[in-house]
Amino acid sequence: MLKKYLFLTKPGILFGNFVTTLGGYFLAAQGSVDFLLLLLTLLGTTLVVASGCVVNNVIDQDIDQKMQRTQNRALVKKTVSPTVALTYALVLGLIGFSIIWFAINAYAFLFAVIGFVVYVGFYSLWSKRTTIHQTVIGSISGASPPVIGYTAVSHEFDLAALLIFLGYALWQMPHSWAIAIYRFDDYKNAGIPILPVARSVFRTKIESLIYVVLFVIAMNGLFFYGYTNWVYFILLNVLSFYWIYLGIIGFKAENDQLWAKRFFLFSVILITVISLSFSFTTLSPAPHIPLF
Repeated sequence: MLKKYLFLTKPGILFGNFVTTLGGYFLAAQGSVDFLLLLLTLLGTTLVVASGCVVNNVIDQDIDQKMQRTQNRALVKKTVSPTVALTYALVLGLIGFSIIWFAINAYAFLFAVIGFVVYVGFYSLWSKRTTIHQTVIGSISGASPPVIGYTAVSHEFDLAALLIFLGYALWQMPHSWAIAIYRFDDYKNAGIPILPVARSVFRTKIESLIYVVLFVIAMNGLFFYGYTNWVYFILLNVLSFYWIYLGIIGFKAENDQLWAKRFFLFSVILITVISLSFSFTTLSPAPHIPLF
């Protein structure tokens, strides 16, 4: 019984957002960690993300039954009703948003709201089914957790917050498209107009490579503006150049699905390592460059 409700929250997505929230927190903390604040930030953000994922499951029932990787989800198999799922999402959301509002700050709450509204409203209800730009829109929600983590400490949206928002949003693009290439038939059968299905795999490889380069530029900004040290700079660029290399060899791949799986898995490794690296690659004190 508990397993059904756990999987409604999409544990893989929860883990990914947990790690990126941790990264944003570590970047702002600059080595001085308030563990209670960290715990509350992670808990609140995870619950909000979980709530959004449950609502997404309700919205995507018709699509999920057409995709091999999602056809065994609880709502598709009707082992959980939509009403129960939405009630579950409401409880998760209320607890998560309450923690962020009362125990953290308004900046973190704002980005929690932005991430939730974009994911549920603009992505799940609209763009996922209608436009190839769905991934750009969805990237906004994916880039919100690290900013929640950052603003939980900083109490402001400064240049570093902007850079991690841009960097993590740019990372979402090749990461998501790699899944779509790997699961091409699923997306095609469900009629989802994601880039490789709506246009071509070749075009997707070109745009993925462009976004990887843009990601590298944005994340290097943290070093050049003085928020991180040389260890971060070297680590980021070594990993990123290998990601670029994987993108380049993709044009000669004999099996696009196998290549996309490799490209996707490395994107997960890269963002996990970079996020965790903020715990030891930051500078103290960090520069103060507020935006608002």
